[in-house]
Amino acid sequence: MAASELYTKRARVWIPDAEEVWKSAELTKDYKNADASLQLMLEDGTNIEHKLDPKTKNLPYLRNPDILVGENDLTALSYLHEPAVLHNLKVRFIDSKLIYTYCGIVLVAINPYEPLPIYGSDIINAYSGQNMGDMDPHIFAVAEEAYKQMARDERNQSIIVSGESGAGKTVSAKYAMRYFATVSGSTSEANVEQKVLASNPIMEAIGNAKTTRNDNSSRFGKYIEIGFDTRYRIIGANMRTYLLEKSRVVFQADEERNYHIFYQLCASSHLPEFKTLTLSNANDFLYTRQGRSPVIEGVDDTKELSNTRKALTLLGINESNQMGLFQVLAAILHLGNVQIKDRDSDSSIIPPNNCHLTAFCDLVGVSYQDMSQWLCHRKLKTATETYIKTLPRLQATNARDALSKHIYAKLFNWIVEHVNKALITNINQHSFIGVLDIYGFETFEINSFEQFCINYANEKLQQQFNMHVFKLEQEEYMREQIPWTLIDFYDNQPCINLIEAKMGILDLLDEECKMPKGSDDSWAQKLYNTHLKTCSLFEKPRMSNRAFIIQHFADKVEYQCDGFLEKNKDTVNEEQINVLKASKFHLLVELFQDGEKATSPTGQAAGTGGRTRLSLKPDKGREKSSKEHKKTVGCQFRNSLQMLMGTLNATTPHYVRCIKPNDFKLAFSFDPKRAVQQLRACGVLETIRISAAGFPSRWTYQEFFSRYRVLMKQKDVLPDKKLTCRNVLEQLVQDQDKYQFGKTKIFFRAGQVAYLEKLRSEKLRAACVRIQKTIRCWLARKKYLRKRSSAITIQRFTRGYQARCLAKFMRRAQAATVIQKYQRMCVEKKRYRQKQAAALVVQTILRAYMARQKYQALLRESKVVIIQKRVRGWLARCWYKRCLVSIVYLQCCFRRMKARRQLKKLKIEARSVEHFKKLNKGMENKIMQLQRKIDELNKDKRLINERLVSLETTYTTETERMRADLSRLRGVEEDAKNKGNQVTSLLEELEKLRKELSSTQKEKKTIEDWAQTYRSEMETMVSELKEQNGSLKKEKDDLNRLIQEQSQQMTEKMVRAIAEKTQQLETDLNEERSRYQNLLTEHRRLEEKHDDLKEEMVSSNVSKPGHRRTDSTHSSNESECTYNSEYAELEDGSRAAEDVTRGIDTSLTLKLQKRLTELEQEKLSLRNELENKEDQFQRARARDDVEFKKARGAELEYESLKRQELESENKKLKHDLSEIRQSLLGKAATGAGAPGSPAYKVVLEQLNSSCEELEVRKEEVLILRSQLVSQKEAMHHKDEKETMTEPSVFVEDVSKLKDAGELKQAYMGLKDTNRSAAPDFHKLNEDGELWLVNQGLKETIRLLEHQLQTQRRGYDNEVESLRGELHNVKEENNRQQQLLAQNLQLPPEARIEASLQHEITRLTNENLELLAEDPTASREARVIILRRMVDLMEQLEKQDRTIRKLKKQLKVYSKRIGEMGAGQTEGQTSPGQMVDEPVHPVNIPRREKDFQGMLEYKKEDELKLVKNLILELKPRGVAVNLIPGLPAYILFMCLRHADYVNDDQKVRTLLTSTINSIKKILKKRGDDFETVSFWLANTCRFLHCLKQYSGDEAFMKHNTQRQNEHTLSNFDLAEYRQVISDLAIQIYQQLIKCMENILQPMIVSGMLEHETIQGVSGVKPTGLRKRTSSIADEGTYTLDSILRQLSAFHSTMCQHGTDPELIKQVVKQQFYIIGAVTLNNLLLRKDMCSWSKGMQIRYNVSQQEEWLRDKGLMVCGAKETLEPLIQAAQLLQVKKKTDEDADAICSMCLALTTAQIVKVLNLYTPVNEFEERVSVSFIRTIQTRLRDRCESPQLLMDTKMIYPVTFPFSPSSLALETIQIPSSLNLGFLTRV
Repeated sequence: MAASELYTKRARVWIPDAEEVWKSAELTKDYKNADASLQLMLEDGTNIEHKLDPKTKNLPYLRNPDILVGENDLTALSYLHEPAVLHNLKVRFIDSKLIYTYCGIVLVAINPYEPLPIYGSDIINAYSGQNMGDMDPHIFAVAEEAYKQMARDERNQSIIVSGESGAGKTVSAKYAMRYFATVSGSTSEANVEQKVLASNPIMEAIGNAKTTRNDNSSRFGKYIEIGFDTRYRIIGANMRTYLLEKSRVVFQADEERNYHIFYQLCASSHLPEFKTLTLSNANDFLYTRQGRSPVIEGVDDTKELSNTRKALTLLGINESNQMGLFQVLAAILHLGNVQIKDRDSDSSIIPPNNCHLTAFCDLVGVSYQDMSQWLCHRKLKTATETYIKTLPRLQATNARDALSKHIYAKLFNWIVEHVNKALITNINQHSFIGVLDIYGFETFEINSFEQFCINYANEKLQQQFNMHVFKLEQEEYMREQIPWTLIDFYDNQPCINLIEAKMGILDLLDEECKMPKGSDDSWAQKLYNTHLKTCSLFEKPRMSNRAFIIQHFADKVEYQCDGFLEKNKDTVNEEQINVLKASKFHLLVELFQDGEKATSPTGQAAGTGGRTRLSLKPDKGREKSSKEHKKTVGCQFRNSLQMLMGTLNATTPHYVRCIKPNDFKLAFSFDPKRAVQQLRACGVLETIRISAAGFPSRWTYQEFFSRYRVLMKQKDVLPDKKLTCRNVLEQLVQDQDKYQFGKTKIFFRAGQVAYLEKLRSEKLRAACVRIQKTIRCWLARKKYLRKRSSAITIQRFTRGYQARCLAKFMRRAQAATVIQKYQRMCVEKKRYRQKQAAALVVQTILRAYMARQKYQALLRESKVVIIQKRVRGWLARCWYKRCLVSIVYLQCCFRRMKARRQLKKLKIEARSVEHFKKLNKGMENKIMQLQRKIDELNKDKRLINERLVSLETTYTTETERMRADLSRLRGVEEDAKNKGNQVTSLLEELEKLRKELSSTQKEKKTIEDWAQTYRSEMETMVSELKEQNGSLKKEKDDLNRLIQEQSQQMTEKMVRAIAEKTQQLETDLNEERSRYQNLLTEHRRLEEKHDDLKEEMVSSNVSKPGHRRTDSTHSSNESECTYNSEYAELEDGSRAAEDVTRGIDTSLTLKLQKRLTELEQEKLSLRNELENKEDQFQRARARDDVEFKKARGAELEYESLKRQELESENKKLKHDLSEIRQSLLGKAATGAGAPGSPAYKVVLEQLNSSCEELEVRKEEVLILRSQLVSQKEAMHHKDEKETMTEPSVFVEDVSKLKDAGELKQAYMGLKDTNRSAAPDFHKLNEDGELWLVNQGLKETIRLLEHQLQTQRRGYDNEVESLRGELHNVKEENNRQQQLLAQNLQLPPEARIEASLQHEITRLTNENLELLAEDPTASREARVIILRRMVDLMEQLEKQDRTIRKLKKQLKVYSKRIGEMGAGQTEGQTSPGQMVDEPVHPVNIPRREKDFQGMLEYKKEDELKLVKNLILELKPRGVAVNLIPGLPAYILFMCLRHADYVNDDQKVRTLLTSTINSIKKILKKRGDDFETVSFWLANTCRFLHCLKQYSGDEAFMKHNTQRQNEHTLSNFDLAEYRQVISDLAIQIYQQLIKCMENILQPMIVSGMLEHETIQGVSGVKPTGLRKRTSSIADEGTYTLDSILRQLSAFHSTMCQHGTDPELIKQVVKQQFYIIGAVTLNNLLLRKDMCSWSKGMQIRYNVSQQEEWLRDKGLMVCGAKETLEPLIQAAQLLQVKKKTDEDADAICSMCLALTTAQIVKVLNLYTPVNEFEERVSVSFIRTIQTRLRDRCESPQLLMDTKMIYPVTFPFSPSSLALETIQIPSSLNLGFLTRV
């Protein structure tokens, strides 16, 4: 394909950049072959010109389409090159927060520097059993692939984890081992998987340290082999270590630390057990303070030491050895603080009594003198003599540090040796998985021996990696039969030869170390002379003669030669070692003893400043300790590396490359420079280059056809899709070299998929343009038509409007003319009326003036007469008053004289006692007089009030009188004219009279005003009273409404509270059930484990002579073996246990027994707790019902109707008895005996006496009942009286509420407030009459309200009582009818007894009800009733005895009558008839035996019964041909007979055998759904039978009379019911597990991968790890497969007779599993999170809902379990841009957690270019709005969760006596009873 076709306008390319390494740009102009540069535009809009290399003319890398960005596998990219890889990793890491990415066979892991919730047990379960390409990249996917290949290919596996320090190698290896430990489990009780995980904190403590790049950097390499047995369960592990960095013990750079264990000890120095170590703060020791960073943020060293000690204990290192380890470590710290001083230039000395050296010697148990001697001296040996040489201070210090490093290395070896001992097992290892945690390629400013060894190891690993990748590529090409051509890839074998070949760098280094005067300089010269001219990979720096450069596969590295020889030699003073060997400390002696066993067979690299391998193979030829150090570090490391490579080559490798995103440990921060450097170093880009060299893109024919169907024409589509793809591809891509056709796939060169995507995008874009054109045309035409229609409508309305305006104008003109006419008429009429009115006013005024003048004259004459009269009367009164005053004055003077005389007498008498007595007596009289006077004054006051009241009447009379005087004066006027001569004398008197008249008029006016005011005030008061009355009524209505609302609210609140409490109790009960059922599951698992151990031990023991059995023998004898009874099984179990005990450890048996005992106790406690919870739940529900009933009020009972009903029933019974009597008489009449025969007379007399006695008893019972009813009514009336005396009007309404007292007080307070707020009417007048009137009105209103409320309450009570009475009458009627029906079925003798028994039961129940209602009042009645009941029972017993006698007599008489009838018949037959007539044979029918629903069997047939009915029964035949639950019915009928004969041993053995046999058949065929479902249904039916026939009234409500007769009579099997219930729970859990195993492979394929709606979702390009195809091929599960399987489950359970409620629970659990597995896979698969997949999921869910609707299971709760999946599908389809969309998502996704919502949004991937990705800002908005949610942070749903199962009681209507046993069951030994 020409470049001009790809480098066109708008094509995007990558150009180099100094900061970002690669920068994206877009072409603004098409490229032509002759162009020397490209016109580009950067993403920020900057236009640049990119010049091409004139020599190579290499164009920049093309960028992949956006649809391919963010893929899980880098090999899925169309353009495979460095910028594409870098950009894809960055997008996944920064935008999607995904740290794992596949690159072919390599898993690239980027360290997020932040804990992520993706390593929990739920994630492990999700990845377990999945194909590596079916899930998103994860370390668990690699571990699962290794585990699966080990089991499938029977080949050992290796996981190689590499990367530089801080990239996360140790964590990745740790998670891989955790996955193996979780998925496989161990085979023994030793918990090997826990020990393997426990080795991590130990190795981290002694081998990890803080560096500038990582807080927990591994300073050694390790290879852990995890061993598995034949069942692929962990049985042990072994660890090898490489290159321990010993130099860190004595030196640390800035911001770094020593090994963690030293700081843990210093932080825990305050503990009592560490006091002897004499440790202190880490800054006090030289070896821990050099890095000046003793503390790691967020790490508690004290807690870490505690974890380390726990891990050591778990791995079998006891306390004494642990303290020994800590002593050695503390001694190293003290040794580092030993100060060595100069004695002279050639010697040194340690000051005496050095405290740190003393502590060191005390801790390690050596002599102070010896150690101080050999720290400063050295022994030299020659052939003849030995010399002791002093050491200068620098050499002595180096020797001290070398000793410290050597001790630490030995201690490290010892710890690893003991860890391996703890992890080793005696079980044969079948296979293993190795986890290699090794350092990556390193290059620093100064590189020394350590970096040389590390890079040498990485060269070997890279070579192995390249060969493996090359091999896989070759296998793929060969498998697809594509021509194979050698691919040129980088081979680093020359670099490896440079290092390890003969005369290589390591050989020259070892040779120089053997030279007496070898040095680093001479070694460097040898390197130059040997390799500088012969090897192109070896170079010499220009400015140095002490360094060399090696061209590694990743980069050039310059090594400094200083220290190479010293580090390679790794020398330690031999005398110091001898001193330590002579120690009294046994652990130190063990570290340095001769011939010690090494802990690692791979070798150890040690040296000053170097890394030390863990262990060495023992050299048997060594006899002296000096020979221990002859082998150099380089040689040892080379040998160990060769062994490691041999191990890796013998396994299938899996690669994990860890990348460090930045050097500052920032969370989710990506540095492109550092990332590219590591990608180049770890070989990821080499993998990309090898893949890109061939055909990197590979598509199956089906995927290619589905993706690029849009590029094909209809005529190109052929039935053979392979041929179709070939033809289309030949048309699209002309160059045949760009693709190859394989057997199942099409192989493409790099860039071809991008070209095809471009063609597809252009085709879709053209189609979109055409669709847009058509739609826009349609929209424009629709808009035009809408405008035209609007214009016509506007014109029509405008013309209409104008016409209406014209008509309106014309109407207005006409109306104006009419208005003018009438207006003028009105003006004239008004003018005339004004004139007329003026004339009338003038006339009126004139006439009124004349009348007033005349009236004034008459008035003057009348007043003159009055004045004269008054003057004369006044003169007479004045004379009388003067006379009276004079008389009174005379009387006063006389009385004063007499009083003075009397005073003198009184003064004399005042001195005597009698005077005081008389005085007091007078005072008493005076008080009495005063009291009488007060009474008189009160009377006067009342009289005055009466006078005041009559004042108005008086004035009215006076007015009338004055009118009469006026008329009289008119008559006198004429006389006055005649007496004109007297006018002058009377003028003065007239003036006075005028004044009196004016004053009188004023008084009258005042009185009239007062009367008017009083009247208005009274009217106002009355109106106010009326208003107050209305307001009170309104307040009353408001209060009534408020109380009703409050009542309703309180009722609703109470109902809600009851519902919430009930829901909480149900939740607690479900939790307890779940815990109990989980415990049952654990118990069953332990039982199975125990049985497996027994079987293994028995199988191991049967190999002895005489007991060996082959499989065929075992299978042939299996059907012939008989099943022993319980005791035989116990004996066999004991013998097997003895055999097992011989083969296994006793401690294991004790542990199992102890564990079983604990589980049994826990099970018992949980069962008790469950029962308590259920009791509490029932009590709470009963208490709520009682409270609710009390709130509704007590219901009255009227027993008269019941008595009448009872009397009617008695009449019916009498009538029936008379009919029976008549029929008996009729039968007797037809017989031989006559009706008057003595026998019948006796029988009839006895029956009559019995009936009379029965009537007497009935009357007594009725009398007793009437007494009870009267007492009850009396108590009821008493309650009503108490209720009537309540002060509140609304007591009845309020009492219906919960808190009646508070509402009552509130209402009374409100009434008081209303009264206090009224005006003070008693101040309106003096005597408070109005106030009294107001109070009277209020009392009247209150009384009326009270009466009204009382009437309403009485009416409500009457209605409620009538309703209750009606309900009771109905129930009583139904009961009586049932009783009558039952009595009619009974024989006549039993009817009387049944009636009496029923009456006594009824009375007892009523007594109990009365006691429950009022215990105090019913106590006496209860005593009376009990006495009466005793009498009735005695009489009943007498009656029974009488009836028995009558029955016996009746039998005797019936026999006599039969004999008499036979005799008469014989007498009537003639002898001739007997001889002559032949005797015809008569068929005598056999009476059908009345079976009791029991089956009898012999004791020895019990095992045969269990075998035929349980162990050998075929569920399919029983389910099809027989009634459901037949085995359960048969077993229960057998159990009934054992109970009937009162054989407890038989009952116990039958139940035990049944339970054990069901467990056996389920263990044998537990994977068969039909078998498990069959026995679940039968176990539940057997449990229901035990309840139904237990005799418990709660379970006998729905039984017939016949079924009640079949109840168990002798044994209470409640405990066995609990055992069987536990068995049913276990069967249910096994059923769910069986269904889950069947559905699990179908769910992901049917719900996610299969395209139910074809063509909606397109297939995206995939990488090397192909996913499961979404096209429905043969063998692929679809949604129909799931629905068919669900239908099969449902039909099977229905055929087996499973309870409908249990079926609903099973279906709910099925749908939960489907929803949880689908959602979990959706959350772990990036390719499934798209819009089209959301639509597919919603369609699939709708189909499942339709299935539920067809089966009638919509209310079982199954639909609700799919709600999280539905919301996830909706989340994929909704808009995800604006804040409104975020609000909609938050309100919609209530069933999803925040983690799940964010995960779906992060994984959302467009399938087509027209979809848009979710922006990071939108995801942050969602996280912010969901921050306040209180929910679990768990990402995945728990697929192992099982809802707690319940078994609602379901009684059977099947009569036991009607059950027939088919012969096919081979149960002929059973006898029906």
